[in-house]
Amino acid sequence: MTDPAFLGTGLAFPVRPDPTRALPTASGAEKVRQSIWLILATAPGERRMRPDFGCGIHDLVFQANTQALHTTVTERVRTALLTWEPRIDVLDVTVEAPADATNFLLIRISYRIRANNTADNLVYPFFLTEGTGG
Repeated sequence: MTDPAFLGTGLAFPVRPDPTRALPTASGAEKVRQSIWLILATAPGERRMRPDFGCGIHDLVFQANTQALHTTVTERVRTALLTWEPRIDVLDVTVEAPADATNFLLIRISYRIRANNTADNLVYPFFLTEGTGG
């Protein structure tokens, strides 16, 4: 098994103090998972010192929920992960819209951590329109 330090240790995402007011850290596979989430949650231009960091899906908010949109989201996610997360091999990216909700997409990412050949997956909800209370 690979030492988790090889995959990195850093502040946990999202950054928020625990009950003792300390800032928790994450390492190993969990740090990789959080890094993927951070890449998807960041719009290019959002970080002043790294304006190209992030995933371009945020430009697609309010677009019609069509197969063409799903294809665009798939390609943008794959490109962002290949660019910004060198610790993984992206195995598959699929996008689907749940039948009962047309205002969001589920982005399913299958990946393998290169350091230890461990396969994992993540589902990222991407909201196309504002949610409504219910």
